[in-house]
Amino acid sequence: MIHELKLAEDLAEEYQEFINIEEFANNKLSHYVADVQRVYCADNRPWVIGYSGGKDSSAVMSLVYIALLGLKKEQRHKPIFVVSSDTLVETPVVVNHIKDSLAAIQKGAQRDNLPITCHKVVPKSDQTFWSSLLGKGYPAPTRSFRWCTERMKIDPVSDFIKSKVSQFDEVIVVLGSRSQESASRAQVIAKHKIDGSRLARHTTLANAFIYTPIDTWAVDDVWKILRLCHLETKETPLGTRNIWKDNYDLEWENPWGGKNLVLWNLYKDSSGQGECPMVIDETTPSCGNSRFGCWTCTVVTKDRAMESLIQNGEEWMSPLLEFRNKLSMTTDPANKAEYRNHKRRTGKVSYQYAKEGEDIAVERKHVPGPYWLKYRRQWLRELLELDKKFKSEGREIELITVPELHAIRQEWIHDPNEPDWDDSLPTLFREIYGYDLDWVYDDNASFGKDDAQLIQELCEHFDITPEMIMKLIELEVSMEGLSRRSGISNKIASLLKRDWGSLEEIKLKHASLQSKAEFDIHQNEIERYNEQLADLDKQLQKEF
Repeated sequence: MIHELKLAEDLAEEYQEFINIEEFANNKLSHYVADVQRVYCADNRPWVIGYSGGKDSSAVMSLVYIALLGLKKEQRHKPIFVVSSDTLVETPVVVNHIKDSLAAIQKGAQRDNLPITCHKVVPKSDQTFWSSLLGKGYPAPTRSFRWCTERMKIDPVSDFIKSKVSQFDEVIVVLGSRSQESASRAQVIAKHKIDGSRLARHTTLANAFIYTPIDTWAVDDVWKILRLCHLETKETPLGTRNIWKDNYDLEWENPWGGKNLVLWNLYKDSSGQGECPMVIDETTPSCGNSRFGCWTCTVVTKDRAMESLIQNGEEWMSPLLEFRNKLSMTTDPANKAEYRNHKRRTGKVSYQYAKEGEDIAVERKHVPGPYWLKYRRQWLRELLELDKKFKSEGREIELITVPELHAIRQEWIHDPNEPDWDDSLPTLFREIYGYDLDWVYDDNASFGKDDAQLIQELCEHFDITPEMIMKLIELEVSMEGLSRRSGISNKIASLLKRDWGSLEEIKLKHASLQSKAEFDIHQNEIERYNEQLADLDKQLQKEF
């Protein structure tokens, strides 16, 4: 039970009554508060609360905060880390909401002497959305190639949890997962549940355990603890129904301070879309068409959530939606050949072979590679121009970070198919912003436009692919000065074996090699047959 509530006097009595009277999933709220207190006090394992800024994670945060307020000071014996994952391409209005919420939680915890600290994690600069898409040329994510979730969400949170495991041996990860929200997630949690315990084993991280205190709650229970609306019982053609209505007179502050009006408006204005959960492993349901997702998400055909935000007063976000739709358009199979290189990043042309049961006589399907560098340059220019525009309007938004720009530049310079010998990114940046960043220049690899032009002319004369010569020179420069150039022969051979030239030239080469291989096989069969005849002839001569 709650021992004490260190809240403002005008709220403490109302909160206490609310805790003891209101029912959540057929239990009083005091039942869940006591459950959180019991699990918290049971051991010395610190907690990591996954906070996405949405309704479920906010509800968990409120429940945990209230439970801690109800404990005596000496019982608050272990730290709680509130961790929020920022993909760096979150919807801007959500970014501001999360930033303000974390600041309010941190301030409230310091005021109330609670062992809570807030932390934001981001993907590594070479693993972000832009360094992957604009730098490496990864195609915009789709349902069949969702490369973004692991590197942008799972890995940063996992690294944070691992750091706490190494520090404290074991940790408990507290999540706002609810069975009603995701049946598959509920099955996974149940599968890893520890008998006789409220905890489940983390599906991928050793010495990490999962605690889901609101797993039985319905969405009405979530909004009830956030107190942004009130319940009305009404007769409808379908019978008696409980309907939640706006009633800001009933809205009170969170236990740490600050109201949830922004959160409520985000959901109300998004046509009932859900939130993007705190992703901790591959079993967590993906955001896809959710409210709390990335503004660049192309997994769905239309971003109805962003469209709703624009229709409800956030017109300034229209250019972001247009940019997102442009990326989405490149995932259309009819457009892939235009925007994407015919070679993969391995330097090889790839084909999708017939699956079991399919007609193997059907022509193999060509699988395109990364985006062409010219489109990556174009999109980066448009992104930077939008960033400059928003900053000139006084908006607190950063569409792309400086570390990402440095990572993209290196990816362009060392691109496996189209090395950017012009080193065009610094020039592009200066043209837009009028100043330079602190770029790092490598004099040993400073090939420029003149070098590329000379190679182009020489290669045309000798009928050699310029890109191959560029990569060979790049390899030579990278090995320069080494006392032992170990493996250089294999690296040269690997480069020479790549598919160089246009797609038509490569197809002709592959067809020629295939024909030669088939001819060689036929010749080998003839030779083997002749050898067998010769052996048979010798045997007959011996016998007769």
